[in-house]
Amino acid sequence: MEKFIDNLPAMDLMRSEKMTFVQLIIPVESAHRAISYLGELGLLQFRDLNADKSPFQRTFVNQVKRCAEMSRKLRFFRDQISKAGLLSSVHPVLQPDIDLEELEIQLAEHEHELIEMNSNSDRLQHSYNELLEFKMVLQKASGFLVSSNSHAVSEERELDENIYSNDNYGDEVSLLEQDIRPGPSDQSGLRFVSGIICKSKALRFERMLFRATRGNMLFNHAPADEQIMDPLSTEMVEKTVFVVFFSGMQAKTKILKICEAFGANCYPVPEDITKQRQITREVSSRLAELETTLDAGIRHRNKALTSVGFHLAKWINMVRREKAVYDTLNMLNFDVTKKCLVGEGWCPIFAKPKIQEALQRATFDSSSQVGVIFHVMDTVDSPPTYFRTNRFTSAFQEIVDAYGVARYQEANPAVYTCITFPFLFAVMFGDWGHGICLLLGALVLIARESKLSAQKLGSFMEMLFGGRYVLLLMSLFSIYCGLIYNEFFSVPFHIFGGSAYKCRDAACSEAHTIGLIKYRYPYPFGVDPSWRGSRSELPFLNSLKMKMSILLGVVQMNLGILLSYFNARFFSSSLDIRYQFVPQMIFLNSLFGYLSLLVVIKWCTGSQADLYHIILLLLALIAVPWMLFPKPFILRKLHTERFQGRAYGMLGTSEMDLEVEPDSARQHYEEFNFSEVFVHQMIHSIEFVLGAVSNTASYLRLWALSLAHSELSTVFYEKVLLLAWGYDSFIIRLIGLSVFAFATAFILLMMETLSAFLHALRLHWVEYQNKFYHGDGYKFKPFSFASITEDED
Repeated sequence: MEKFIDNLPAMDLMRSEKMTFVQLIIPVESAHRAISYLGELGLLQFRDLNADKSPFQRTFVNQVKRCAEMSRKLRFFRDQISKAGLLSSVHPVLQPDIDLEELEIQLAEHEHELIEMNSNSDRLQHSYNELLEFKMVLQKASGFLVSSNSHAVSEERELDENIYSNDNYGDEVSLLEQDIRPGPSDQSGLRFVSGIICKSKALRFERMLFRATRGNMLFNHAPADEQIMDPLSTEMVEKTVFVVFFSGMQAKTKILKICEAFGANCYPVPEDITKQRQITREVSSRLAELETTLDAGIRHRNKALTSVGFHLAKWINMVRREKAVYDTLNMLNFDVTKKCLVGEGWCPIFAKPKIQEALQRATFDSSSQVGVIFHVMDTVDSPPTYFRTNRFTSAFQEIVDAYGVARYQEANPAVYTCITFPFLFAVMFGDWGHGICLLLGALVLIARESKLSAQKLGSFMEMLFGGRYVLLLMSLFSIYCGLIYNEFFSVPFHIFGGSAYKCRDAACSEAHTIGLIKYRYPYPFGVDPSWRGSRSELPFLNSLKMKMSILLGVVQMNLGILLSYFNARFFSSSLDIRYQFVPQMIFLNSLFGYLSLLVVIKWCTGSQADLYHIILLLLALIAVPWMLFPKPFILRKLHTERFQGRAYGMLGTSEMDLEVEPDSARQHYEEFNFSEVFVHQMIHSIEFVLGAVSNTASYLRLWALSLAHSELSTVFYEKVLLLAWGYDSFIIRLIGLSVFAFATAFILLMMETLSAFLHALRLHWVEYQNKFYHGDGYKFKPFSFASITEDED
């Protein structure tokens, strides 16, 4: 038997790839090119030899800073292109390759040019907004100033120019001309302030003015005809033109402060209609000139952004690669005397020829006189775990890795999870109508695989697309289990022939509960349709699904214990086979294996065997101390024999002798803590004994969720669809069909799918994998350009 097992061919994904620890000694002149070629290959994981140094103390910190600065400029260009509504070229135009220094100069020139154009555009836009506001104030405020006693009022009123007669007003408001400022009038006369404010602030602004002047003011306002761009948020906002009439210098001071606090822009409006028309014409003329200038500036800016956008994707990829190369070079030791870089890392054994070929190519391309030294080193560290997956197996491997990455060379649960996971999901979700709906969704994702993989998807859609093959198998197994349950949206069909039951006489032709007799062989596949609607339907299906859940659980737990045997054989641990695998198999199968056997015998023969057997109970009782006591004591004995007399030898051994001593002997000499080993074994034994009961009971969730799914489908079909179909009204039938479709899509196809998925996940992580899976390894993360190009800067 052992020879047969040893001669079996290796199973893909069953064990992680064999890894080796290597050292690279790279000359300085070929270091950059060598790391670049290794990044394209993506099969070497570097170890950080400068972990004790901060990022600013490393050799290539200046190059990393330069790359980070270029990344910032490229993000600025990308944001500007997006803000302008332009599209950067997905397929960049061909251009001669440029080095990092030339690219850095080009990016600096483009950034300086773009910042200058943005500054000019902002100044022009600010002037345009001022002129547009001034024009609207002139149009609206003139109506407030015209009255029947305008001549009398004009002799008592002071114009806005005197209100803004502070020293620096000419610098702040360029629109105010000296020729429209009349001389000062009587200080005790009626004055006014005109301006414009955001519409959302107008009501609060009026209330504040009323309270500040104690009601001694007149506030007139009118909505502006056009929306104006807010310079801060660059959004179009609605504004309101206002004119405030008041009297007194103190009131003037208060009103100006309130205008400043509310962000209101005040503009002078002369009372003379002739001057108003003259200023309006001048403002309109300057607005037309500014519009032309702004359009020309936007066209020039868009042309510059378009030229940058043609090469943006290539530049971003180039800078990301360069930064990744220098980050990796910072992980290497720099030997100043020998002018070389020393690196260490892990690589799969199958990748050694490829890595050596890439290093030779780097030496040749860099015209280096000294080649890269690549050799294997011994280490006591645990290697990383690396599985070569494809589009189909990667999703199942991620399900396992979400619990914990496999220990190096440990049996991989994903090999069996590819089948057991979708099957246990289908046991809980069994309905071939719902399975067809899931199958259509999976086929759509697979058919559009090439298109969707090139797009940037949302978090939910990305998760769904990544598990498209998991969804495909779940739907296929759901159709299979649905055919066994004979449920199509909870409706049974005579797919595989007629029922095995018929009416005793003509009086029971419509009956489902009484008068049925069995007249031929059982229904060939699945549940007989005649059970549907019968009095014993629920007891029969409950008994069937409950026993089936126990059978599936015992089989999967036995598979987990069997994999622990293969792990023990692989790592040559005979103790684990004799004192862990054997008693566990005896304990589990003496109780629940025998119970499952009785269920199968009753299904096949109809006879009932004795439920308990005294010999099996005794075997289960013996298996508990068998698991608990022998292994710790044997380990202590082996440790004592292995290192007997070694402690005395260590007293006379110098540090130099320890350096000469082989790593294996030196590293494996450690103190043996018997109490810790015994407690650990006791916890493991108690956990297995109690878990054998609780885990078996946990598999009853297969029965519970299958029953819940079936009953929900029945309720929606009978109480919604059939109830609505009983009416002759088309509207009621349409409403019933809509409610049934909504409930099926969102409750049965979404919530129930998620529920069954999570329960299947729990059964694999807890009940199945705890029998053999340690999951305390770490992933193999090679330096690869393919993995960093998708990351955000």
